[in-house]
Amino acid sequence: MQQQISVITLGIDDRARSRHFYSEGFGWTPIFENDEIIFYQMNGLVLGTFDRSALAKDMNRFDLVTPGAFSLAHNVAEKEDVEPLMARLAQAGGRIIRPADAPPHGGYRGYVADPDDHAWEIAWNPTWPMDAEGRVRFGL
Repeated sequence: MQQQISVITLGIDDRARSRHFYSEGFGWTPIFENDEIIFYQMNGLVLGTFDRSALAKDMNRFDLVTPGAFSLAHNVAEKEDVEPLMARLAQAGGRIIRPADAPPHGGYRGYVADPDDHAWEIAWNPTWPMDAEGRVRFGL
């Protein structure tokens, strides 16, 4: 079996608010949207934002809880890119939940929650090479 993730879907409460965060904050352009879901083409997978109640119905799982023990990560090419992107995400409706700093294992990172409280790590890691399309490779 190939190791891959095709789509990550996040439950959201307000489509317009979420679209503003991802479009204005990250600068991403939707590839598809309707009244319940918005898809963004990433570099190798698709990110979906889906009305929380519609997502629960789609999964036949009505015990959904708010986001918690996971984070998504967006790596940047330069250390100097971390804080300006975090500020732009906060301006677009996000909330800084950990200011940028240097973790013990190296690099530079901070965390921003989107309007629905999904945590995004904004990170620069000098040992994880990034290609021109933004794909990173685990490296030590």
